[in-house]
Amino acid sequence: MQDRRHDVRDKVLYGGVAEINERGSTMDCVVRNISDHGACVEIDSTAKLPEQMTLAVARKGRSFLVRLIWRQANKVGLAFRIMTSDAPVSDLDERLRRSEIKKRQLQRRIKELIGEG
Repeated sequence: MQDRRHDVRDKVLYGGVAEINERGSTMDCVVRNISDHGACVEIDSTAKLPEQMTLAVARKGRSFLVRLIWRQANKVGLAFRIMTSDAPVSDLDERLRRSEIKKRQLQRRIKELIGEG
């Protein structure tokens, strides 16, 4: 495949979160390369992705409104339309930490309920 990018992308291995609709549905992904204008992301190959979505990259402390350019198996090419936030990474880390704690609590509760049934 011919590379038609205008900018060189840095090879990275960052965790990311794609927000795929207005209801707040999210999906974890891995950012494999990134530039000022776009990124290549690994995401579940069975996921239905819209033409536009939001990509949050905690390591960069930023979220971007992105447009889907191409898709090949579990990799997608995204073009950044605008940067939607420049939130401190610590805020994103804290939100993720709280979500993980809540998830573990709910998983324990489900196991308790199933064990009692």
